Amino acid sequence: MAHVFAFWESRAFYDSFMARSHDRLAAAQSGTFKDQQVRLFDHRFDVKTGFEPRFTDADLVRVAHCKVHEERAEHFALMQEKVWNPAMAGSPGMTRGLFGEAPGHEFLILSMWQSAAEHGKYREERIERLALRAQTEADIAALTGDIVDLEPSWIV
Repeated sequence: MAHVFAFWESRAFYDSFMARSHDRLAAAQSGTFKDQQVRLFDHRFDVKTGFEPRFTDADLVRVAHCKVHEERAEHFALMQEKVWNPAMAGSPGMTRGLFGEAPGHEFLILSMWQSAAEHGKYREERIERLALRAQTEADIAALTGDIVDLEPSWIV
């Protein structure tokens, strides 16, 4: 499995790429992959510091895709900002991240870590306590995610 993250300066640049270049590039890649899933999220806020789409100072990315109950969407976003974000920001080894939103009450949390060991410390020490405090179970209808070991030769 491969995860490909693309970051666009603006929606206009994304739309231009889709209109002018996407089909040609997709045709050239035909048959090289199967079961692709594409989601477009709007940046809502940063995790820790100003997010930069730079992956050279991280070894691991944690990505969480959350589908949230409609009536709990604003609570979920508020808890990300007030509970989860400060906890991640205060974790040694966490470099930066972002919180994005898509239509249909879908959210993406992407966090970048210096190493799997540093991310492991955060998970062991905090997840259960933070989830109770943020009432995460009441907010989330579905959660998928992955730990992505970055492959330096794939970074462009």
